[in-house]
Amino acid sequence: MDRDKALAAISASLRGIAPEADLAAVDPGADLAEELDLDSMDLLELRTAVHERTGVELPESGGAPSTLDGLITAIVEGP
Repeated sequence: MDRDKALAAISASLRGIAPEADLAAVDPGADLAEELDLDSMDLLELRTAVHERTGVELPESGGAPSTLDGLITAIVEGP
């Protein structure tokens, strides 16, 4: 999967969690939860939705990417 497809998967996953989220306005190196005001349940739902769309299993909490760039890289590099 390339970076554009990964970003599209993240965007689609966020629509059900935070429909007002605008990834174009997000600093790709900043903490995604802070940028989009996501709580821990939102992040869990995002991780699950990304997995369902991409097949990539993201680590829980401690090892999970916290930035948009990190999330994209994790999806592109895959399991």
